[in-house]
Amino acid sequence: MLEELLAAGAGLVTAGALYTAAAARVVKQYERGIVFRLGRLSGGARGPGFTMVVPGFDRLRKVNMQIVTMPVPAQEGITRDNVTVRVDAVVYFRVVDAANAIVQVEDYRFAVSQMAQTSLRSIIGKSDLDDLLSDREKLNQGLELMIDSPAVGWGVQIDRVEIKDVSLPDTMKRSMARQAEADRERRARVINADAELQASKKLAEAASVMSQQPAALQLRLLQTVVAVAAEKNSTLVLPFPVELLRFLERAQQNTAPGPEAPAGATASPGPAPDGAPPAAPDTVPPTASEGPPPPFPEVALPDVPLPDMPLPEAPGAIPAPPERPDATAAPDTGTGGGTDPAGSGPVPPGTAPRHPDGGPAS
Repeated sequence: MLEELLAAGAGLVTAGALYTAAAARVVKQYERGIVFRLGRLSGGARGPGFTMVVPGFDRLRKVNMQIVTMPVPAQEGITRDNVTVRVDAVVYFRVVDAANAIVQVEDYRFAVSQMAQTSLRSIIGKSDLDDLLSDREKLNQGLELMIDSPAVGWGVQIDRVEIKDVSLPDTMKRSMARQAEADRERRARVINADAELQASKKLAEAASVMSQQPAALQLRLLQTVVAVAAEKNSTLVLPFPVELLRFLERAQQNTAPGPEAPAGATASPGPAPDGAPPAAPDTVPPTASEGPPPPFPEVALPDVPLPDMPLPEAPGAIPAPPERPDATAAPDTGTGGGTDPAGSGPVPPGTAPRHPDGGPAS
């Protein structure tokens, strides 16, 4: 009898252990358990820890309550200003009602993904390109509201939606680059013009101060020369006032003599005898050095005697007859005149010729 009781007890313990093993469930800290008994929802969500279900009648489904990061595939659309763009985003959401997430929607992850793609395409069509590039915070908030509205009934809460990247066509990128470059160039010109205006005001003030003290301009010139010479340059350029050149020109014009015949000019030939062809005037061809005077400044040059050079005869001119010795000239007797050995010209009669060294000739 005792043995039968012990065997029955052992059987009950074994059956209890098997039942406990079949009915025991463990729900993790970040999960919630939903029990379906004979296909119907039984009670609310079960918290984390150890829980029991009826084997064969109950079925426990666990729902993750953590925040889910879901990337939204890139969507291609046309903005309100007719620009084709490709935009992708990311959605952060979590389940706040485990029962609705299981009962109200078949797959809440897939539903949120599809709703995010549809909302993203809608946002692209309602926005301008500038808004997509610069005002993303406003677009993120609008996209979050569009996704969160239907997700509330699914027991899902949208925490955040972010637009990750906006892809533009290459032609649009080049156009935007040219626009940005033109804008920067415009701003640079405005800044440069402002700087020139400020510099001109300062220069005007400096000129006003220097006009009161003429020596200040000379000191400034010397400072400039020192600054230029410090660079070890082989050429030093000094400014020369134009007023001084004009003053010298006027002074030269006031002291210049009247017009004279140019050196080397010949007299015009007289009338030709009857029956003889007219003689061509002796003309001097222009040389390469002659030409129009420089426009500015005009500086008068001193008169320099030109060397005696034979002038070329014009074509068809009659050559002049050779010079004949003067028959009436007195012969050189030593005392009646002669030629100075020094080459200074004829010696008048009664004058002793002189040696080239300065003394009397022997």
